[in-house]
Amino acid sequence: MIADFDSLKKTICENKDEYIKLEKLLTSKKALAPENGGDGELEKCLALQSFLKRHGFTDLKRYDAPDSRVSSGIRPNLVATIEGENSDDDDYSIWIISHLDVVPAGDLSLWNTDPWDVIEKDGKLFGRGVEDNQQGLVSGVAACLAFLKNDVKPKHTVKLLFASDEEVGSKYGIIWLLENTDLFKKNDLIIIPDGGDSKGETIEVAEKNIIWFEFTTVGKQCHGSRPDEGKNACLASSALAVRLNKELKETFNKKDGLFTPDYSTFEPTMRKANVEGVNIIPGSDIMCMDCRILPCYTCEQVILKVSEICKSIENEFGVSITFRQLQKAQSVATSKDASVVKKLSSALKSVHKIDAKIIGIGGGTVGAELRNKGFGCVVWGTLDETAHMPNEYCIIDNIIKDALTLAKLMFE
Repeated sequence: MIADFDSLKKTICENKDEYIKLEKLLTSKKALAPENGGDGELEKCLALQSFLKRHGFTDLKRYDAPDSRVSSGIRPNLVATIEGENSDDDDYSIWIISHLDVVPAGDLSLWNTDPWDVIEKDGKLFGRGVEDNQQGLVSGVAACLAFLKNDVKPKHTVKLLFASDEEVGSKYGIIWLLENTDLFKKNDLIIIPDGGDSKGETIEVAEKNIIWFEFTTVGKQCHGSRPDEGKNACLASSALAVRLNKELKETFNKKDGLFTPDYSTFEPTMRKANVEGVNIIPGSDIMCMDCRILPCYTCEQVILKVSEICKSIENEFGVSITFRQLQKAQSVATSKDASVVKKLSSALKSVHKIDAKIIGIGGGTVGAELRNKGFGCVVWGTLDETAHMPNEYCIIDNIIKDALTLAKLMFE
């Protein structure tokens, strides 16, 4: 049993090379969901399992969600447990939840390096997934390794959850776990290192509601020189995008200073190819929209308004419009006075002299699913927010900084 926190701190700071090796290993295993053209997370999960076993983790359990779309037939969710001094059934556990899957690299011409081969340069690691969400994953592992290397138990049982499917809705990750297991207790402390700021001072307790829409507009295809003989689905779809953006912002116009930006957003995003020739007026067009809605509104309110706008465009352009929700998430907030907020704030103050700021965010994390089931949780991390970008990177010192914070939380 160690007498103080300094031994843990020393161990964390001395093992930087191990964290770099783990980042490189994880990025080399392309953990892409089927929706993103991949074969799931199993190869990456197995590599991580092997790493953890080699480094002294003995309690590793998999919870595999069935998915016939991937070659293995499963989407793995791995839990690594370190038993605490207080490990009775009534005591709480500390959860660090990260995700295994990443997003595609995107346009490779925008990358300065191979996105799947991590490069170390100027104190940073470059590669797909190194920040989202491997930085938080590695910080959690690093904190636990310090306890294992020093042969000491944390005060409370610590559980690292490495989940699948976070990037495209969590159906085979946290949602499946909540529906098919009883892993979590209502008094558990749950930390999700999957968002934050460059100082590591913000603790997220609430999220905007999310709806991803896909709109299909059907008109009548014709020659580019004879628009009078057709119904231009592209034109109607474009008008729909503009009107949705304008009218939804006008209708759902409240502000909340907990969030940045402090208002709801309704942004047209992806558009699918329609015709192959410039001289063809398309008879169908598919457009998507990403909506991030303040929690004072419900998703149902937005859906009703969207339907109203679609009918207006149909009447104006003589087309038909259908839409579906690719993703929908609505979440309650974690109390600012929750134990996890207080204990994480205390650890930040003790280790880094940081005064925590309590905020809400616009991005969706697995926190929304947990909160909706009554499990209070926070999202936090020290990062530059390069997720999903070309040349994604993480700062190596941030891995260590956050590992120290987590270790302090586990120690006390």
